[in-house]
Amino acid sequence: MNRRVVVTGMGVVAPNAIGIESFDKAMSEGKSGIEFIPLFEELGFSCQVGGIPNIQNILDDYLTPLEQKMIVSSGIRYGTIAGLDAWKDAGLAIDPDEVNFNHGIIFGAGISGVDKFREAIYKVDTKKVRRLGSNAVINTMTSGVSAFLSGKIGAGNQVTTNSSACVTGTESLLMAYDRIKYGKAERMLAGGCSEDGPYIWGGFDAMRVMNSRENARPDKASRPMSASAKGFVPGSGAGAVVLESLESALKRNAPIYAEVLGGNINSGGHRNGGSMTAPNGIAVQRCIQDALKDAQIEADQIDYINGHLTATTKDAFEIENWKKALGANSYSFPFINSSKSMIGHCLSASGSIESIATILQLRGNKIYPSINCEDLHEDINEQIDVNRVPQQLLQQDLRYVINASFGFGDVNACIVFAKM
Repeated sequence: MNRRVVVTGMGVVAPNAIGIESFDKAMSEGKSGIEFIPLFEELGFSCQVGGIPNIQNILDDYLTPLEQKMIVSSGIRYGTIAGLDAWKDAGLAIDPDEVNFNHGIIFGAGISGVDKFREAIYKVDTKKVRRLGSNAVINTMTSGVSAFLSGKIGAGNQVTTNSSACVTGTESLLMAYDRIKYGKAERMLAGGCSEDGPYIWGGFDAMRVMNSRENARPDKASRPMSASAKGFVPGSGAGAVVLESLESALKRNAPIYAEVLGGNINSGGHRNGGSMTAPNGIAVQRCIQDALKDAQIEADQIDYINGHLTATTKDAFEIENWKKALGANSYSFPFINSSKSMIGHCLSASGSIESIATILQLRGNKIYPSINCEDLHEDINEQIDVNRVPQQLLQQDLRYVINASFGFGDVNACIVFAKM
C-alpha cells in the first residue's frame, strides 16, 4: 500500500501568536515574539531574552480547572492547545465514549515537567516522597503530551512521543506520514512541543551559544543569516498538524492545506566534522537529496526553503550545504528564510511550528520576511543572490517547498510539501 497523505488541520502556539490565522498574520508582518525576561536577569543569565507564548487567558478553553491543577508542564499545555486546535481545524469530532482505532498520535517533546522533576528530587532528598502528588509522573514523563492528548481525542492507534532534539517536530510529521502512507492508520495528529524556563534554557546559556548582546533590544536579538548574529535566541511553544490519507480527506470533504510528498531523516554519526553541536555537511546534503528522491521531485523544482538557520556560525555552512545538495548557483537558488528570526529557536517544537509556517506560505503564495538580517553575512552573500533572502513579505507562486531541521547531536530531517 502506498497512499497519498495530506494535511487537513493545523494548530500553533508560538511566541508571536497563537492560532493559525494570528500566526500567519504575525509572520507576514515580520512580528517578533522575543521579549526581555526579568527572571533571567535576576538569575544572572547572559541571554536575558526569549520567546514564551502567552496562554493564560485561553487555558480555560482547553483544560478544566482539575486538568490545570494536574498539568503543570508548559510543554504539555502548549501541545494540548495546538493539538486540539488542529483536530478542530480538520473538522474532526471527539466521541466522549468511544475510542477510534484509526486515529493515532505522534507528538514529540524534548523534556517534560522539569520544574516538577526538580520538586520531586527535592522531596525525595528530604524523605517526603509521599508528598510528590499523583501528577508527578504525567508531567515528567516525555510521553506525557501524547498520552494526555490521546485521552482528549480518544486515539486508539499508535500513541507515542519521539525525541530527537531540534529535529523532533519534523521527525514526528514524517513518522506519522509513513504510518498513513502504508495503511497503518487513517489519521494521525503529529507535532512537537517545547517547554521554557531557566531549567530548560540554562544549559544553553552555560554553553554560551545564545545571544547575550541584545538584551536591551529583544526584537532584534534573533538574527539568522546576519553578520551581527551572536547566537540563537530560545523560544518555546508547540505546533500540531492532522495528517490523513487523501481518500479519507476527499470522502469527508475535509479542507486540504497541502500534500506531504515525502522526506528523509538521517544522522552524521559525529564524523567528517559532525559532533554533538556541529553538523556533518555530507550527511546534511544527503538528507536533502534523499528527501527529494523520496518525494519524487527534482532539485530545481523546489521553490522555497524554510531553513534551520539558527543565527550561529553554522548558518553560512547550511547555505553551502543547500547549494551543493541542490546543485544550484547563486541565482537558481530557491528563496530561503528563517522562521526563527521571529520566534526564536523553539527546540523540540521548532520543526512542527516551522512546518506550519512553510505550509501557510505555500498555501498563500507568499514568503515571509526573514527579519534582522539586513546585514546579510558576507559568506552567505558570496554564495547566493541577496534577493533569495526576502526581508519584506514577498508574493510568489509556490508549488514545491521544503522544511528542514538540522539538530543537536548531528541529526537531520527534511520534509517536502506540495500544493494541492
